[in-house]
Amino acid sequence: MVNIRSLDPSASPLDYYGSELRRLREEADLSQAELGSILYCTASLVGQIETAKKVPTRQFSERVDAALLTGGVFSRLVGLVLKSQLPTWFQAYAEMESKATYISTYQSQLVYGLLQAEPYARAVLSVEHPDRLDEMVAARMERQRILEREHPPVLCVVLDEAVVYREIGGAEVMRNQLTHLLSYRDHPWVQVQVLSFAAGQHPGLLGSFNLLRFDDDPDILYSESYESGRMTANSQVIRELSVSYARLQASALSREASAALIERVMKERYGHQPGPPVA
Repeated sequence: MVNIRSLDPSASPLDYYGSELRRLREEADLSQAELGSILYCTASLVGQIETAKKVPTRQFSERVDAALLTGGVFSRLVGLVLKSQLPTWFQAYAEMESKATYISTYQSQLVYGLLQAEPYARAVLSVEHPDRLDEMVAARMERQRILEREHPPVLCVVLDEAVVYREIGGAEVMRNQLTHLLSYRDHPWVQVQVLSFAAGQHPGLLGSFNLLRFDDDPDILYSESYESGRMTANSQVIRELSVSYARLQASALSREASAALIERVMKERYGHQPGPPVA
């Protein structure tokens, strides 16, 4: 007799997803193998998701909704599941980020998470999360869906020039990432600027930071240290960092000059002309 793992649906979004998948599959009188055949996946994958041993993807969830006629239940639920895979200390920020109407960020080391192409994100996350890499990458890609909303936030990004030169994941991954950045050069709500080495000392020398603005709530400053994040709505801190960010933007290259620098570095350092990015 098959030993079916008992799930507590209230334990986590992943457990709830698994229990609902099992319940609705059984109501449809389908075996794991039969549902897998409909979804173009293995019975083993269906079983692993039902027992919360594997995190579902958005594509899997959309196919389940179509197969079981759920009215989009799993497509809605998968967002909560993927958010729950983020580090605990980061989840509060991700929730606030998803509600912000204006995001401004200075990044000294890496491309901001919302603008990371999947191969680049995979290379970054593999450093600290090799055992949960697929889940972490899926969660990061899920965060980026806020840029696809009908009313997305305004996103202003200042990248230190070092970010463009730092080879993450190899030349091919970097070509793809820089091409991805260039795809935003004419985006109505996204602005990418590069702070060149020629700027010398600048207000961002103490590290990366994000400023979030909302329609009806106080502004928030977010910064990180190793394995932790800090948010504050202290008005004086927000005031000071807002001025610092304005100075960073003023010192950075224009949107057009930034795109030209990125394109030049991609050609000279990574040996490739811009083309369509690979997701």
